[in-house]
Amino acid sequence: MEWPTTMTEAKRLQEEMAGRVRLIPLIREPATVCGIDAAYCNGQTIAAAVVYDYPTLTLREEAVAALPTTFPYVPGYLSFREGPAILAAINQLSIQPDLFIVDGQGIAHPRGIGIATFLGVLLDRPTIGSAKSRLVGTYDPPPAERGSWTPLFYRERIVGTVLRTRQGIKPLFISPGHLVTIEEVVGIILGCCTRYRLPEPQRAADRLVGVKKWQFSPL
Repeated sequence: MEWPTTMTEAKRLQEEMAGRVRLIPLIREPATVCGIDAAYCNGQTIAAAVVYDYPTLTLREEAVAALPTTFPYVPGYLSFREGPAILAAINQLSIQPDLFIVDGQGIAHPRGIGIATFLGVLLDRPTIGSAKSRLVGTYDPPPAERGSWTPLFYRERIVGTVLRTRQGIKPLFISPGHLVTIEEVVGIILGCCTRYRLPEPQRAADRLVGVKKWQFSPL
């Protein structure tokens, strides 16, 4: 695709893609889940894609890509800053994952098209946004027990869940991206969580990005 170079172009593309979002039940339980994360270092965007079998959480494949960062940092528009490197990493995979868990927002976004939704529409694959912090919406804190959750509301509708993946640890903000429902995302995320707050595929992608950043850090 041709990536926008201005905010006006980016907003127009988001609004067009938002009309193509489909929150429908999964055709089948995913057999493979891919975690996606990205970071920045010395003018580069570094992205990782890590594939696990599901629900066994056996590592299958990982890929990393780094590209020059060309879009400014603007909240709500990270798709255009991180997207090129993320797609480059995904394109290196020999496996076509059944579902992607993306470090970022799904439909819990001012225009309903966070990076997980953006990637889902672009790839036409099921995606879930798994964010460490809230971008939009209001919620009541979930109980302290693992697996407890409360709805995330934005503009008088439910756009995601606030999910406790570990006892007494800060919750994650989970929202469907594309081709999956709000009702399904909690079970999938919990099924990917082991001893840590983050789902294992997402945690592995985060760790891989951190290792790769050392190659771009000044001596």
